[in-house]
Amino acid sequence: ATMVVILGIEGSANKLGVGIVTDKGEDPILSNPRHTYVTPPGTGFLPRETAEHHREHVIGLVKQALKEAKIEPKDVDALAYTKGPGMGAPLQVGALVIRTLSILWNKPIIGVNH
Repeated sequence: ATMVVILGIEGSANKLGVGIVTDKGEDPILSNPRHTYVTPPGTGFLPRETAEHHREHVIGLVKQALKEAKIEPKDVDALAYTKGPGMGAPLQVGALVIRTLSILWNKPIIGVNH
C-alpha cells in the first residue's frame, strides 16, 4: 500500500502553521512548523496585521515543513487549508498559497473546517 502525504496550512487566527501528515507509520505527523503573530500585551491582534504576518512567514514555513519531513513537492499527494471559521484576511492567505501550490505542483485541494 502506498503512503498518502498531505500538506496543510492553518492560519485562521494569529497562529500560522504548516503541517505535513501521512496515513502510515507510528507518527503520522511528519512536520508541523508554526509561527505566532505576537502583539504588545493588552492590544490584541487585528485581521489586516495578522494577514501581513502570515504573508511574511508562510513560504518559509512551507519550505521548513518540506525540509523537516524530508520530502519534496513531488511526494505530496494533496494540499489542505482551513476554510473557516476564523478571521477572513488571515484565512485568505492560507487559501491563496494552497491554490497557488496546487497549480504549481498539480495537486488536488481539500478544504477543512477549523
